[in-house]
Amino acid sequence: ADEASRTLAEALRDRATTLIQEDAAAATWLARLAFLRRAMPELKWPEFGPEALGELMREVCAGKRSLEEVRRVALVPGLKSRLTHAQNRILDEQAPESLTVPSGNRIRLSYEPDRPPVLAARLQELFGWIDTPRVAGGRVAVVLHLLGPNFRPVQITDDLRSFWATTYFQVRKDLRARYPKHAWPEDPLTAKPEAKGGRRR
Repeated sequence: ADEASRTLAEALRDRATTLIQEDAAAATWLARLAFLRRAMPELKWPEFGPEALGELMREVCAGKRSLEEVRRVALVPGLKSRLTHAQNRILDEQAPESLTVPSGNRIRLSYEPDRPPVLAARLQELFGWIDTPRVAGGRVAVVLHLLGPNFRPVQITDDLRSFWATTYFQVRKDLRARYPKHAWPEDPLTAKPEAKGGRRR
């Protein structure tokens, strides 16, 4: 079995990056880490280059005989083990997987290379949220994709306070015309956020 595992690990070594990208949870974890490596470099985050990923594959392949067995292994615990306890805590706090919006829903953040994280949420879920959430110790504003009832963006902003004070009134006018059965309050900062639908009662 050990010989089979070693052979498998050797065969998969050059495919480690691809296999990890195919694991959605591992790919998201690495994207969050890459974001903090740029935003908070002073914390000396480890690099996950081909050598480190190849080492992880060797560990994952231990006792396994086939690619299918390897694919069933959760990769995130192995990635987390490369960080200190403090680094793991900071990663969860400063590059969170998701944020709770005023409606009470938890919404996933999207981390793309060399860009700030994105949160896409229906506009009605964000009533009462005065300022844009920030991550990386307050250094980076989350980019908000404000969605209409059809889940298409009606505005993209990293300055929510400015949006409410200026652009919202034009957006509200357009949305009231297109979605008259939904509530579009004049004062979005005191209005109750809507977890679902946001139709008038």
